[in-house]
Amino acid sequence: MHHPVDILGLAPDELIAVCDQWGQKPFRARQLLRWMHQRGEADFSRMTDLAKGFRERLSEQALVRAPEVLRDHCSADGTRKWLLDVGAGNAVETVFIPEVSRGTLCVSTQAGCAVNCRFCSTGHQGFARNLTAHEIIGQLWLAQRAIERDGVQGDVPTDLPAEEVVEAHDAGPRARAITNVVFMGMGEPLQNYGATLSALRLMLDDHAYGLSRRRVTVSTSGVVPMIDRLREDCPVALAVSLHAPTDALRDSLVPLNRKYPLAELMSACLRYLEKAPRDFITFEYVMLDAINDSPEHAEQLLALTRRVPCKFNLIPFNPFPASGLHKSPADRVRAFARLLSDGGKVTTVRRTRGDDIDAACGQLAGEVRDRTRVGERIQRRVVHLARA
Repeated sequence: MHHPVDILGLAPDELIAVCDQWGQKPFRARQLLRWMHQRGEADFSRMTDLAKGFRERLSEQALVRAPEVLRDHCSADGTRKWLLDVGAGNAVETVFIPEVSRGTLCVSTQAGCAVNCRFCSTGHQGFARNLTAHEIIGQLWLAQRAIERDGVQGDVPTDLPAEEVVEAHDAGPRARAITNVVFMGMGEPLQNYGATLSALRLMLDDHAYGLSRRRVTVSTSGVVPMIDRLREDCPVALAVSLHAPTDALRDSLVPLNRKYPLAELMSACLRYLEKAPRDFITFEYVMLDAINDSPEHAEQLLALTRRVPCKFNLIPFNPFPASGLHKSPADRVRAFARLLSDGGKVTTVRRTRGDDIDAACGQLAGEVRDRTRVGERIQRRVVHLARA
C-alpha cells in the first residue's frame, strides 16, 4: 500500500506531473495550489470546486502537512518565533518580523548547519539534516495562517540609516501581513538546493504566494557553484554573509571561505547580477569587537567590493557563551558605517529585533539535537585553554 504524498511542498511543475499521473488536467494543479497556499486549506473535502471523485482520491493518496508547532513566542517588539518539530528529536525555528511598511518572514532550510561560522550559535550546535521542500514552505504556510488568525503588531524598520544606529522613532503598532521572505534562518540554503528551489518556485507562483522576486531573498555564506545555479534556475534577491574583508580573516570566521575564497565569491556575485531582480548584492557583516570593525577593515571592504554594486547591512553581534566574541560598541559601528557610506556604498545598520526570545540574527539555535557534539567539544577546548 502506497504512503500518501505530501503535496504541500511540490513546486507547480511537480504538482502538475502528479496530477497527470492521477489522470487530471493541469488546471487541477492550479486549483490545488490556490486552495493550499492562498486559502491555507489542508482538508480536501472543503476544496469545493474540485470534482468529488478527485477529492476522494486526494483524501486517499495525498495530504497537506506542515511541521508541528512546539512553541509560539512573541517578543515585546512584535517579533514572533515558532519552534517547529521536524522529527527524530530535531526542531527548527521560523521568525516573523513586523515592520511599519512590510512583514518579513525568516525561514530555515536545515536542522542545524554544517558551515559552522564562528559567530553563529546555530552553527555551534552541529548539523542534523536538510529540510524537505514541504518543511520549508510549511513554515510560510503556518505563519500566514497564524498571522491571519491572530493579527500582528508592527514596529520600526529593522534596517536603519547609519546615523540612526542608536535611536529610532517608533511609528506605533500596525498590523502587517507577510510581504517578504528571507532564507536567513537555520542552515545554508544553497547546501539544500533542491528543496530550496522548490520552495522558491512556490513562493513566486501566482497561484500560490505570488511574491515578487525582489521580495524573496536567499542568504548564502558563499557556495559559489550554487550561486551560479540559482542565477540560472530562479534568480531572486541575493544576500551574502561576508563578515570579513580578507581571506585570512574570513577563513577564521566563515570556514567555507577556504573552499571558495573571496576572489571567486566576488566573481560569482558579478555573474549573478546579470540576471538578478535587484541591481545590487547585499553584503551582511556581523560587527565583532576588535575582530573586523576597524577603519582599516572598512577600507579593505571598499577595495574588495569596488567592482561589485552592493549594499552593506551591518549586524550587531548577539553574544553567546561558546563564541568567545563580543559586540562592537555602537560608536565604532557608527564610524564604520560612515566610512563605508563616504566610500560610496549604501550602508544600513540592522536594528536588533526579538533578542528577548532569542530570535535575533545568529541566535536561531532551536532545540536541534547536536549530533556532532560541536558545542561540547568547543567547551572542552575552552576549559583546556583556561587550565593551560
